[in-house]
Amino acid sequence: MLRTILLLTFSNVFMTFAWYGHLKDTGIPLWKAIAISWGIAFFEYCLMVPANRFGYTNGINGFQLKITQEVITLIVFSVFAVFYLKEPFHWKYLVSFALLIGAVFFMFKK
Repeated sequence: MLRTILLLTFSNVFMTFAWYGHLKDTGIPLWKAIAISWGIAFFEYCLMVPANRFGYTNGINGFQLKITQEVITLIVFSVFAVFYLKEPFHWKYLVSFALLIGAVFFMFKK
């Protein structure tokens, strides 16, 4: 499980930069932002596919993998938005995350 979580985390770092990194410099032509994003996304897939394969073959089902990935995505994106995009973090985001953590709890409950 730890290997899956680590791979999902690193893959989400690449995904976040691929999808949102260009927002800091909107002067780049859109076609160039798309090309750069595709290049970055390649590395995301190189980590995401093995993460899902390792998790699935070690007993984590597809639903559990997806909800885990979504929580990791939100954590990675929050750090990215605050430190890279310099966006404020509001209390309502914490409430939303708490509800998602509840979803994870119920997803893994036996």
